[in-house]
Amino acid sequence: MPTLLGISGSLRAGSYNTALLRAAAGLMPGGTTLEVVTLHGIPLYDGDVESNEGIPPVVQALKDRVAACDGLLLVSPEYNNSMPGVLKNAIDWLTRPAADIQRVFGDRPVAVIGASPGGFGTMLAQNAWLPVLRTLGTRPWFGGRLMVSRAGQVFNEAGELVDEKVKAQLQRFLQGFVASLQR
Repeated sequence: MPTLLGISGSLRAGSYNTALLRAAAGLMPGGTTLEVVTLHGIPLYDGDVESNEGIPPVVQALKDRVAACDGLLLVSPEYNNSMPGVLKNAIDWLTRPAADIQRVFGDRPVAVIGASPGGFGTMLAQNAWLPVLRTLGTRPWFGGRLMVSRAGQVFNEAGELVDEKVKAQLQRFLQGFVASLQR
């Protein structure tokens, strides 16, 4: 039974991306689980902290979860036409020490989705992730794209995905990503 790890790249309590990740967890194909993770508690990367204190326990725990999963789902907002700093910071921590990159990311299947209140979704953020994922040696999944635009109309005030068309798109995306793990 495949287990995916989903990471929301937003810390905001009412985040559309965290809501999208929760919706994904409820729409997973049978026999597959999606563990939902937020980045609360991950400190800003500081090489001096790494040298003097080692890898923070919260970072080590996330590294171990990524290394143990069958696939990684990054749910990335788009800030200023690129990736969010909080998610990039977490990825930077997960690559420390450099000797761990292969264990954590090497050939790991990765898919990227996102939601935005704007009209273009998260296209530029998703594109910005590609060189990072390539550098880390992951196996990005290109079988589909999901960029939820006008997210304020797609989720209700409780953060529930209420747009049936987007819900169907998300379900198809997840089915495709999970099917790619079995090849």
